[in-house]
Amino acid sequence: MSQLPQQPAEVSVPTSADVARLAGVSRATVSYVLNNNATVRISDPTRRRVREAALQLGYVPHAAARSLRAGHSRMVLLPSGHIPGGPPHQYFFEELQSGLRRLDYTVVQYGSLGLTADEAATAWAELRPVAVVVPPGIELTPHGTGILTRSGAKAVITLGPDPVPGAHGLVMDQRRVGVSAVEHLLVRGRRHIGVVMPEEPCRASFSESRLAGARRAAEAAGARVCPLPLRYEEESAHDLAARWPDLGLDAVFAYNDEYAMLMMRALQDAGVAVPADTAVIGADDALIGRLLRPRLSSVRMELAMPQPLAETIDRMVQHPGGSPVHHDLLRTSVVHRESS
Repeated sequence: MSQLPQQPAEVSVPTSADVARLAGVSRATVSYVLNNNATVRISDPTRRRVREAALQLGYVPHAAARSLRAGHSRMVLLPSGHIPGGPPHQYFFEELQSGLRRLDYTVVQYGSLGLTADEAATAWAELRPVAVVVPPGIELTPHGTGILTRSGAKAVITLGPDPVPGAHGLVMDQRRVGVSAVEHLLVRGRRHIGVVMPEEPCRASFSESRLAGARRAAEAAGARVCPLPLRYEEESAHDLAARWPDLGLDAVFAYNDEYAMLMMRALQDAGVAVPADTAVIGADDALIGRLLRPRLSSVRMELAMPQPLAETIDRMVQHPGGSPVHHDLLRTSVVHRESS
């Protein structure tokens, strides 16, 4: 006869009263210390004693209870997805998350794969975040913004090529990247410019805007732009390079440095001299591009915030309301090297 495995005894959950007894303080003091309440003066030794007692007991404050007392949560929701802008954008998001944690916010990443824009906004709203920061490549509609604000979000912020009505917008106008790259190639005497467009859907939001900027700069000078779809694979690059003589192009602006390196290697393997026959420029100014021969020209990008985004979010939470504000963050410059 089989026996069911013995169930472990129920583990008691430590409470703030347990922490208070161990530290020799009141429950109110425990609450002030563990919730980082700066309005009450508590000595450093007492704070250390409370934190050591909480660590010893394995006690953590209850987020829902803390939200109930404060009238709102301390959760900032960051929908997860591919961040397509390269190192400057990735560094920006790393700084955002560390800045929010220093201000005692909890950053929660939420996967929204398979949901429509409004379904995703509804799912985010169910968590009752105090703020939502929507990265590039994830769609937010005006209706979705309304769902979030009605659920209690005091700040809804989008980061991407274009602002969303009703939300605060940190605009990273990727058209600037295309304009900078093509203007550089025009100055170098190039008139027939291929623009490498990644076939990976996650990069479309940036690549389409960069193409639009490239076209704008080329049309102003009477030059020609030719979109070049490319998978991030050697075979795809070699197929494109094999057709190069038929395309009649004398320059390439690639979506970023990785695609530029992929394309440059394929062109060289096909007998196309860089830059004599075809100039090449990428974007991101990645270190590895400087190690190639010829060294890779690139569009350098910087994000210029008037103040750290974490502090902006905190101000919006503390003082909600007001009209949506939009900041244009992206600054571009071309680093000219041997490939162009």
